[in-house]
Amino acid sequence: MKALFDKVSTATSKMVTRSYSTSFSLGINCLHNKFHDAIYSIYGFVRFADEIVDSFHEYNKETLLQEFKQDTYKAIERKISLNPILNSFQTVVHEYNIEMPLIDTFLRSMEMDLEQQNHSADSYKEYILGSAEVVGLMCLRVFTECNEELYQQLKPASMSLGSAFQKVNFLRDLQADYQVLGRVYFPTINLDQFSEAEKEQIQHDIQIDFDDALKGIQLLPLSSRFGVYVAFVYYKALFTKIKSLPSSRIMQERIRIPNYQKISLLASSYLKHSFGVL
Repeated sequence: MKALFDKVSTATSKMVTRSYSTSFSLGINCLHNKFHDAIYSIYGFVRFADEIVDSFHEYNKETLLQEFKQDTYKAIERKISLNPILNSFQTVVHEYNIEMPLIDTFLRSMEMDLEQQNHSADSYKEYILGSAEVVGLMCLRVFTECNEELYQQLKPASMSLGSAFQKVNFLRDLQADYQVLGRVYFPTINLDQFSEAEKEQIQHDIQIDFDDALKGIQLLPLSSRFGVYVAFVYYKALFTKIKSLPSSRIMQERIRIPNYQKISLLASSYLKHSFGVL
């Protein structure tokens, strides 16, 4: 019975999400229950692709990624996959009419991680589009429940939110990306002499994304608004902490938000959401 296999597949995506990200798991829990499985499934898909290029150093990453890519296309075409992550993802693709170009663009960004270590201004924009902005659009397809007019209205803000999240990740992971993976995502900066001026310029760019994103969050349906806002608040808190630290500190450690602060942020976010003062 495929219904049972689909249930197991979704449970697998949920387990992956909770194992890899406490912040996104908390955010998902703040969405309406009807969205949980779909967002778990999207996260599981993008997490597995990201793990291939970031973590499996002792294996042939190019081969693994190409196999994952082809298996993704087969799963969507056949409406089934024996890979439970891909099986749950293809279900969401069909249910919410997620466009293939979004999936193609995401997978292309994963390929970029294997092809280049430094980015120009153009490749930086291309990478953020594929690795973050289109993922936000996949989630927006779910949140707008096939309402094309609402999707188009909220599309720019959703892309800004994904962009803000990714750029904060880049700053948070600056040391590991450079020293372990040999990657420099931000264009035209020298991480051997990462300056306060360079950090300020990056932060200015991120702040614009956050400001644009909040305008869209305020227009989301109630069923998804609180959950997305919680994720926004978590990342904004991380961003605020990073801004308070010198550039030299960013290159020495991975900045985190402790769990007790996340709980406090969750409570304050709920109050703001309840009183409509996002």
